[in-house]
Amino acid sequence: MAAPLAKSNVVIFFISMSLVLTLALGVYASNRLLTHWLLVRGLENAFQPYEQSAQELLQALVQEQNSPPPPELSGLRLSNPPAARADVAPEKLEQFTKKLRDGIVSSPIRDATVVFATSDGTYRFVLPEATATSWYQEGLLQSRNTLANAIKSLEHNETFVAIPDMTWQGRFGNNAIVAYRPDGEGSKLPGLLVLSSQSQLLADLTPLIWSISAAIGGLCLISIFFAAVLLWMRFHDQVKTNQNIQFLAHHDTLTGLPNRAVFNARLTEALRLAQAKASNIGVMLIDVDKFKEINDTHGHGTGDVFLQIVGERLKAVFGNHLVARLSGDEFAVLLTTVSDPARMTRLAADMIAATEATCLIEGKDIKISLSIGLARATDGSWRASRLLHCADLALYRAKHSGRSTFAWYTPNLDADAQKRKEVENGLIKALKFDQFNLVYQPQYALRDGTMRGYEALIRWDHPSKGTIRPDIFIPVAEDTGLIEEIGTWVLNHACLEAALWEDKSRRIAVNVSPAQFVAGETQKRVAQALQNSHLDPKRLEIEITESLLISNTDAVIETLRQIHDMGVSIAMDDFGTGYSSLSYLSLFPFDKIKIDKAFIQNLGKDASTDAIVTSIVGLGRSLDVQITAEGVETEEQAILLSAAGCDLVQGYMFGKPDSVARHEANYPVFPHNTSGGYWFPQKRNNGRSSPKITLAPKLAQYATLVAAPSAAAAKKASSD
Repeated sequence: MAAPLAKSNVVIFFISMSLVLTLALGVYASNRLLTHWLLVRGLENAFQPYEQSAQELLQALVQEQNSPPPPELSGLRLSNPPAARADVAPEKLEQFTKKLRDGIVSSPIRDATVVFATSDGTYRFVLPEATATSWYQEGLLQSRNTLANAIKSLEHNETFVAIPDMTWQGRFGNNAIVAYRPDGEGSKLPGLLVLSSQSQLLADLTPLIWSISAAIGGLCLISIFFAAVLLWMRFHDQVKTNQNIQFLAHHDTLTGLPNRAVFNARLTEALRLAQAKASNIGVMLIDVDKFKEINDTHGHGTGDVFLQIVGERLKAVFGNHLVARLSGDEFAVLLTTVSDPARMTRLAADMIAATEATCLIEGKDIKISLSIGLARATDGSWRASRLLHCADLALYRAKHSGRSTFAWYTPNLDADAQKRKEVENGLIKALKFDQFNLVYQPQYALRDGTMRGYEALIRWDHPSKGTIRPDIFIPVAEDTGLIEEIGTWVLNHACLEAALWEDKSRRIAVNVSPAQFVAGETQKRVAQALQNSHLDPKRLEIEITESLLISNTDAVIETLRQIHDMGVSIAMDDFGTGYSSLSYLSLFPFDKIKIDKAFIQNLGKDASTDAIVTSIVGLGRSLDVQITAEGVETEEQAILLSAAGCDLVQGYMFGKPDSVARHEANYPVFPHNTSGGYWFPQKRNNGRSSPKITLAPKLAQYATLVAAPSAAAAKKASSD
């Protein structure tokens, strides 16, 4: 970019100088031409009154020319006939010259001569050589063309022609020639050349000429000034534009930070210098956590301002270190002077601490959360791509360690990355060759012990590695975007299989993760799955998590409403693990709330957990929403939940994920309760009695409330 700009500047400079030189030459030429024109007019006006005297002189010369010639000798002539005579009576020429000298003061007469035309039919005027030589010998004329032009003017039959003595360079001599030849006499009349001084006339015309030239020069200078201003403005705009182009080529337009190209170039140069100096350098990759949610929730304008604030805080923490924006929400820092692990760790911790203060944008407090990956080049074998890859692996570790933290690169991360790559490639093949299958976990009603439905869970049957757990491949699918296709596969197959069950009262629950939920599209997928399977919409239940509502509340709720209008139930999964679960219950009328298994594990062991579970159950009853407890594994948990009034349970105690056929074969797991009231199987299939359990005060209080349900409640429970 710099070379073309320099060439352009050189061209503009030479063009400008050429224009200035041309303009100067034009002013000089106009000055000379104006002077020449004024001299001609001045000389003609000075000699005009003496036209009659000149004509009388020339007529006298014609009479003398017509007098009889002397007799010629007979015989052979070896020479040409004599040319036309130019001799004239000296006294007559002197009288005419004296009259001109006395009358013309501004242009004194220095000499005069008569020129006769040739008599050979060519009608050309020839100046006597002796006379011409005397003018040149005395140096009275600077230009040789002056006398020749005067003689040529006689042939044009013009009365008066003034020819100032001027060289081709524009220099004027002291003299001028006035050529005179009256009209009406034809070829018989000779011409008269008068050598006149033009010095006085030049002196008289100089002020006027210079005034006019000054005016012309002033106008030219003004024109040059305006042209220069316009040129400068254009050049300035071009320079400004080129500077902007250069800036945009090397910087991010939103934050003003250097871009990826600059960072890579600086990193490569830093590695080269580090290798030469045997020093170390460090790199940090920084990613904004859940930036898409900020864009979706608050708008892209707010998201842009948010990124600008993040960029300012990065510059404030890292000072003189190179901070660059690599992509949408990813930044990088190059550390050359601070590259030891302790100081890099301290900088990363300072950056995390700098995000504790929320940013206020248009009256909204938005929390900043960053994940940071650190890597360090310790020898000369490191390359820029390798160092960035290691920092990216550390960043991935930080994001999957809870976010808003930092992590260092360690060699074992390469093995983890290789495993993730293998899983990703395997998922693509699994989708292509249909290697997934569904297992189901039953959901039981605590009131009477009947099975109400199943939750569909995906399994990957790898051809060589066997069954792969969802917690291994689901995070990879979410990171790579394959989760949408996998989620659609689960939804379609769950509906198709549920439609083939014998018991049409069994419901099917399908999880939809935030990564696969697309507002405006998910309802179409649900409708398509129902249409393809011919499943009754009332038998389908969609489970979502609180994080889905955080991402884009309005669009998500509108999509959920459309799904609910189809007759499909909506359940909030993992209730109580978020910080705004209660607020979302007022935004959308959920059909079911599922208590997270983290609370169930501590049930009966921690008073606060008992209080939370009791509150959730009470909330469900107040909102007329079913409550399902996940992860029930012991009799104690089941008894406590039953005493608290929980509606449904699922967990290993009631059945591990398996095929529907096996679950139906083992049904019922526990004897049904047909009498109503408090229920949990008092008699196990193996004949053992249930242990005696002391209920927590809250749960005991709730157990007395649900011990004898009303007939209406019993009817509602049976319909559920």
